[in-house]
Amino acid sequence: MNSPQNDLLITNARLATMNSVDGDPLGVLDDGAMVISDGLITWIGAAPNAPFMDNRLDAEGAWITPGLIDCHSHVVYGGNRAGEFAMRLEGAGYEEIARAGGGIVSTVSATRAASEDDLLKQALPRVDALMASGVTTLEIKSGYGLNAETECRMLDVARKIGRERQINVSTTFLGAHALPPEFTGQEDAYIDLVISDMLPAAVDAGLVDAVDAFCEGIAFSPAQVRRVFEAARDLGLPVKLHAEQLSDLKGTVMAADFGALSVDHLEYVAQDGVDAMAASGSVAVILPGAFYYLHETQKPPIQALRDAGVSMAVATDANPGSSPVFSILSAMNMACVLFDMTTTETLVGATINGAHALGMYDRGRLATGMRADLACWHVGDVAELSYAMGATPLAWSMVGGAMVNA
Repeated sequence: MNSPQNDLLITNARLATMNSVDGDPLGVLDDGAMVISDGLITWIGAAPNAPFMDNRLDAEGAWITPGLIDCHSHVVYGGNRAGEFAMRLEGAGYEEIARAGGGIVSTVSATRAASEDDLLKQALPRVDALMASGVTTLEIKSGYGLNAETECRMLDVARKIGRERQINVSTTFLGAHALPPEFTGQEDAYIDLVISDMLPAAVDAGLVDAVDAFCEGIAFSPAQVRRVFEAARDLGLPVKLHAEQLSDLKGTVMAADFGALSVDHLEYVAQDGVDAMAASGSVAVILPGAFYYLHETQKPPIQALRDAGVSMAVATDANPGSSPVFSILSAMNMACVLFDMTTTETLVGATINGAHALGMYDRGRLATGMRADLACWHVGDVAELSYAMGATPLAWSMVGGAMVNA
């Protein structure tokens, strides 16, 4: 891995600082410069005012943004579900796919059967694709093991990814993701296991940064999730929630009681949920990939979230079943096209708001004292980052002051 640059002056750059100035949420500096020292931004401003330094990097007029933050992903898993995708397109329904061994049960089986080395080998190309789209911080959830051993193995692989690649990894325990087949009809008993065995094992191994759950009719009730969140709170861990993706169970309102870092999906969230998020400061994580792949029609209430002043992040939800999306730029494009978010909102959503959805306040902006996590782009305007599906305009990225090969 590359080492951090010390006392490096980056010049001749157009900077989208994400520091809102005079109504400009992007805080653009058209002729900007930055000094990087010990992995941090130690000076930023107009290029003519930059200090003299021998160690220089000419950005050649390119745009530089904070490194992008994918705050919701499931990139560690075994196998894939391309066959299930083909079956759906040929008219197969959920029950037929399940009888054929498809659905989340197939991913759980493949993940349980995979060794740590197998999981790492399968995950790294997905992570490489995300990095090529400008991602410098990646949240990775467990949730395809559904037992203590495999959940810990998934989280350990996530930690290894952060060592194998120049990317910041945040790990989230998602034991309450689905009901494993051996607990069919025993939802409360499984939640007991999550609380008494699975979560403590992952925490004792030092593998958990946050706790998540799936609150939905096909997963777990608000009352069951509340028990998981109470356990997380007792352990001093922040929480986040998959909620209101398929129905409005008021999981968002419940999550606000715990000051959730984020509530994610939100297609069916009602005004009381929006108001609860505004009061709690929870970030709304918008996940257009699942909406796209599942042919959904109910859109999240973007205007209501705007009106309430709820911060909105955008993420890939990269997973094998409902969102095999491995480019955050593609997720940003889909958020614009499918949900009518603006290009500015999606860039804010993949930088500063994505950071806040992870409880991280040392990145997502270009400012003195912030981490030197940067992305440099071959584009004429930053709106292009959300404009072209499949484009790869990344020139280079930097993580903690260390250059990453694009």
